[in-house]
Amino acid sequence: MTIRFLTSGESHGQSLNAIIDGIGYGYELDFDFINNELSNRQKGYGRGGRMKIETDKITVKSGVRFNKTTGSPICIEIQNKDFENWKIPMSVQSFDFNSMDENTKNEILSKIEEKRITKARPSHADLSGAIKFGACDIRDILERSSARETATRVAVGAICQNILSKFNIKGYSKVLSVKDEINPDKFNSVIDEARKLGVSVGGKIRVVYKNLPVGLGSFVQWDKRLDGILAQAMMSIPAVKSVEIGLGAKYSEFFGDSVHDEIFYENGKITRKTNNSGGIEGGMTNGEDIIITCSMKPIPTMKKALNSIDIKTKENTSAHFERADTSAIEACGVVALNMAAISILNAFFDKFGGDSYLETLRNYEAR
Repeated sequence: MTIRFLTSGESHGQSLNAIIDGIGYGYELDFDFINNELSNRQKGYGRGGRMKIETDKITVKSGVRFNKTTGSPICIEIQNKDFENWKIPMSVQSFDFNSMDENTKNEILSKIEEKRITKARPSHADLSGAIKFGACDIRDILERSSARETATRVAVGAICQNILSKFNIKGYSKVLSVKDEINPDKFNSVIDEARKLGVSVGGKIRVVYKNLPVGLGSFVQWDKRLDGILAQAMMSIPAVKSVEIGLGAKYSEFFGDSVHDEIFYENGKITRKTNNSGGIEGGMTNGEDIIITCSMKPIPTMKKALNSIDIKTKENTSAHFERADTSAIEACGVVALNMAAISILNAFFDKFGGDSYLETLRNYEAR
């Protein structure tokens, strides 16, 4: 892998951070574009109150000079404005209660206890994470497993989109369905119904990337196949439960002569009449659009709480509820778009080199 990145930060912590390694020298970045992608992630019908608090923007700490990458690791930060309300329950340091008067001590303990969680949410990381780490407060699991972390991934992906666009490779995402409704004019009414019922709703999104050169990815080793890399990137997004490339699951419903993309040579170009393969054959791009479809489950946090247990008392109870979205399907599309950009740019650098923009451009133009 050419590009590596790590993220850090908690949902209600001070900030979200990422360190990106593998972006070479001289790639000019458009910070307005990057911040616009972060803004897009916060939008969408059915989002909760948290998005009214935050205005996500990146602060670049290293790796960029005069808007151009220097080849060294890029460090970015996204501040959590809501941390102002969580300074005590999300404090990094422990409190010296011996030096406090009783009222101050009790006030702090009350704020910490108020945010303690012991009631696990089904279909979330809560229970498995608590058992894995031996945690007695699910808050320690929830804060990192929250989809809030995807803000950093969008920022990383937006940087990658920015670079891909210099080679006219561009993508978009769109919502295909909300629950089982495929008519876009009715999406909001489905979300409204879910909100009234106190439940959440999922759906399907599609990501499309255009103008890709032939040969990104490889058939030589299993972990170099681009469709496998993209599938892993999509499945790493919280709430995504299935990924399809091109025709996807529907391939199983037809004879081969009905679904394989026949090849023609017309007007001096290799052409296809169909793109059921979704732009990838044998783990490599074939020059057609990359088409990815993801299915997103409903968000596990709901006002209409499901049956669960209290990990402390082991008693049957109702699952914890915390401020949440009714639907984040549009946001999921933005995250998927940017996660795909990271995988595609990685494959692009593998083929054309990534030490510097001039090197990449020279190799790309000589293809």
